[in-house]
Amino acid sequence: MVVKSGIVGAGGMAAYHYDGFIQAGAEVKAIADMDTKRAEAFVRTRPIEKIYGSLSEMLKNSPELEAISVITPNKFHMPIVIEALEAGKHVFCEKPPALNAKEMEQMLAASKKAGKTLMFDFNNRARPESRAMMRYISEGAAGRINSAQATWIRRAGIPGFGGWFTTKALSGGGAVIDLPHMLDLALYFMGYPEPAWCLAGVFYDFMDNKAFKGPWGIPDSASGITDVESSCHGMITFKTGQTLMVRCSWAEFIEREMVSVTFQGTKAGGKVERLFGIDGDDAASIDSCRLFTEEHGTQVNRDILIEKDETMGRVSQAANFIGTISGKEKALNTPEEALILMKIIDVMYESAKSGKPLQMS
Repeated sequence: MVVKSGIVGAGGMAAYHYDGFIQAGAEVKAIADMDTKRAEAFVRTRPIEKIYGSLSEMLKNSPELEAISVITPNKFHMPIVIEALEAGKHVFCEKPPALNAKEMEQMLAASKKAGKTLMFDFNNRARPESRAMMRYISEGAAGRINSAQATWIRRAGIPGFGGWFTTKALSGGGAVIDLPHMLDLALYFMGYPEPAWCLAGVFYDFMDNKAFKGPWGIPDSASGITDVESSCHGMITFKTGQTLMVRCSWAEFIEREMVSVTFQGTKAGGKVERLFGIDGDDAASIDSCRLFTEEHGTQVNRDILIEKDETMGRVSQAANFIGTISGKEKALNTPEEALILMKIIDVMYESAKSGKPLQMS
């Protein structure tokens, strides 16, 4: 079965979606972008047959497509995903799933009604070190995971000033909603338990200081808006008794950009981590995967050796989507999990606004 697919959005993530689809044996037949010149630039080095200005145009003129990937500003995820699902297509969407949990509920309902696969680019689940750690957890090596710490922090990583990333109406928020990866990965390791309480605080420091712009940030817009948070610190408890600390930031006074999930279990603890090079340099980053346990009365740190993935699982996650709808692989994520994630993100913002811990329904 060769899956015929189309891509909506020719931005920076499109290359990863394309490469993953091709790696999994799919064909990418069309791409749509409001900026057709950007789409034309994308297809110059790729054998994509058709260019469209919108998903609607793509669906009308390329009805043979079976799968659609969505790579747009967050505001447009929900309407585009639902349009594709209602047209009978499987959908792979960039993170975050939506602006909020209410939108995610609509997307989940649409996928169930259509009977089609809906997955998201939670690419850090697909990293080699995450897959390796999950095998140990699944086999019981960690026991029950009691607690975890999810961290994605940057010293200077604001993705442009005045663009859609910093405009709440388009993005839904700042660092919290833009960097949900480690929160998702921690929940994945913990079995995606049902949340009970959340306490969080958000901060807006440095959002007017261009010295804190990321090296890969989108172009600044002098007339644009900057009304989102730069960092967040929070704690979540679960009905299972498990706990999770969350720390994410675009801009904080720290040593370097760090991405990690650390957990503590009844049989072992563990840590999956990427330490970025100076100024967020991917090539100079260091990936690691470790278990912390006890053997024969001795405390042991076990290094799990993995092959480095420069794409941080982005290509592998896209390939998993194609493998899932082809019946060759098990889905690495589900829309039900995405709904839990968005509910947590919503309550983190609500708790920060109220200054109080909030119970989750």
